[in-house]
Order: sequence, then C-alpha cells, then structure tokens
Amino acid sequence: MLRLGLTGGIASGKSAVAGMLRELGFPVLDADALAHRLMEPGQPAHDEVLREFGAEIAGADGRIDRAKLAAVVFADREKLERLNGIVHPRVLEEMQRQFAEGETRNTLGAAFVEAALIIEAGYHKLLDGVVVTWCKPEQQLARLLARGLSAEEARRRIAAQMPVEEKLRYATERIDCSGTLKEIRKQVEALAAKLRRAASRA
Repeated sequence: MLRLGLTGGIASGKSAVAGMLRELGFPVLDADALAHRLMEPGQPAHDEVLREFGAEIAGADGRIDRAKLAAVVFADREKLERLNGIVHPRVLEEMQRQFAEGETRNTLGAAFVEAALIIEAGYHKLLDGVVVTWCKPEQQLARLLARGLSAEEARRRIAAQMPVEEKLRYATERIDCSGTLKEIRKQVEALAAKLRRAASRA
C-alpha cells in the first residue's frame, strides 16, 4: 500500500481534494484534526502545551482555546516551532499506527495523510509520495477573508507557512485548485485512476 501525503498552503483546496479522495474510496487521515484531538484534556499534548504557553490560553472548561493559541504562535515563529515540537512527534506516532492498521483492509493500493505541514514537519520522508494542492496567492487571501479572518491575520497565516513554490518542489503529484470544483475533481479522478492501475499491476 502506498502511503501518500496530501498538503498545500492554507486555503489552497487541500480539504476539498481530501473530501473527493474519500468519496472515491481512499482512506484519508486528517493529521490536523488529530493534532487538535491530542491537545484535548487528558490527551498526551494538553498539559505540555499549557505548561509551554500558559494557562491563559485555556478556557474555563480547561480546554485549550485554539483561537488564543493561534494568536500567540502565528505572531512568533519561534513559538510556532515550539508548539510543533510538542505536537508533531505524537501525530507522527499515531499516523504510523493508523497506516499500519489500515494496511490489511486497503484494496485500492493507497492511503493518504492530509496535513498542512507534511514537508515542514519532515513527515514526507516517511511517505511514498506527496500530492500538493495549490492556487493563486490572491485566491488564498480571498478564501481566508471569506472564512472571517482579518486581512492582517490572513497574511500572517500565509507567511507562517512554506511558500507554495517551495512546497511544489517536493510534489510527486500536483492538483491545481485555482479553477472550478469540476476542474479539480477531474484531476483527482485522474490521480485515483492512476493509483488503481498501479495497484492492479502490483
């Protein structure tokens, strides 16, 4: 079974592509959701994140307030790296476990892990390939504004990530998400067909 990464800049169409892959029957592990789960009370990263960034980032219920945490880490690259140092090793461990579990059930020959920071976190070194979604920078900005972020916060989030040109250098497959959903689906279906052909020859 091929273990593939799915990544792209923020608001570049990654989640839309993940949804399409799931509809086509491919398992897609959401590493970003997994990271959020690992920061829940009682989970491995929760206490460590609070120790590192202070109790003020937690709500009254003890849960980490992700908006407060984001405001802290996206304003300071060093703090973002400290957060990643706490969360990424745990995500990686769980990701490997889930891939191994799915190995016996997978008949399509490929499974994906969707994560914003696959390359930055070094996950790509443990994968068989990386699918990178991309769109124009002005589209990223417009999509983030539509999600309710201020222009300043949107630009800060984009700047905190690896530039898309650099991400594309790591790509074994690229999905252009600057067009319509129909155009994106056509590319995803072509990728799915290619993976199925490779699995049938194996």
